[in-house]
Amino acid sequence: MKFLLSLFLFFYSCNNSQENKPDLYSDLSNRADSILNHSDFNGIVLIAKDSSIVYTKTQGYRDLETKDLLQVNDQFVIGSISKQITAVLILRAYEKGSLDLQDPIGKYLKDIHQDWKNKITIHHLLSHTHGIVALDQMLTFEPGSQFEYSQLGFELLAQILTVVSNKSFLELSQELFQTYGLGQSFHPKSKEYQNLVKGYEENDSAELEYSPYSLENYVAAGSFISTANDLIKWNYLLHSNQLVKPETLELMKTRQATRSHPIFGEVEYGYGLLFKKEEQNTEIGALGYAPGFVSAAYYYPKSTLNLIVLENTARDLSDFQKTFKTHTDLMQLVKHAK
Repeated sequence: MKFLLSLFLFFYSCNNSQENKPDLYSDLSNRADSILNHSDFNGIVLIAKDSSIVYTKTQGYRDLETKDLLQVNDQFVIGSISKQITAVLILRAYEKGSLDLQDPIGKYLKDIHQDWKNKITIHHLLSHTHGIVALDQMLTFEPGSQFEYSQLGFELLAQILTVVSNKSFLELSQELFQTYGLGQSFHPKSKEYQNLVKGYEENDSAELEYSPYSLENYVAAGSFISTANDLIKWNYLLHSNQLVKPETLELMKTRQATRSHPIFGEVEYGYGLLFKKEEQNTEIGALGYAPGFVSAAYYYPKSTLNLIVLENTARDLSDFQKTFKTHTDLMQLVKHAK
């Protein structure tokens, strides 16, 4: 009953926040407008204080050919933001006692014939420290000794979840979304989504072209579909300990490895969440890229602000710092907001 009441109050505040936007966020809103007005951003931005949305902006088109304008409930492919969803599913199974993070993956994945399946643990998959490049090849490093960003590792996590639950990854993810009122979030194979926008990539002539490859990544690593409103709800539920227990959330926020990031330089990586050194209580979240889609989902513990940025045009792909410039400018703005 307590959970249902809090969820009702959360939805109510989201639906009414624009009518009651506090004056104290007018400067934040004006500065966010300025960033977006001086960019070629095509997408949606939401900023929320706790569970109350204080800033909404839709800019551009859901379809560049028809010039249909974006709507706030439009759906996007969220790229690597998907990894924290998969991490939550694994950690909920861990809380139930269905698996242990130090279990070797060979305990569950019997079809892998490499000896390393008994050296690599679920923890190694979650933290990108496993060294797997292909299921029929040797490891590139000793498990736990290095970080190497891996989409395949999260696909293996999805397979492990299927083994321990006797349910498909599609069923598990849809059950999670439905349980917590994330009604516009989908595993792409569910085919129930209706408002997915088109994603566009810049070609060699600096022209935007529709990308037909947006959903070709492993779903567990980068192909979930969601909306800005649902991701605000996700952030709120996650960081208020409603998806996993407080001590389990701490595992997600604890440095499990250090990586060299193409945008941020050296960052700390937890379970599906990343942050700069000692900033897990300042700014924590993830960026996401899928062909045609550029996204960000961040939480700011000191101010309890949440930032969601979803874009369906990907430019300057040879330099991700330029690709994500609007996102990182907004992140800096929210990071320093009171």
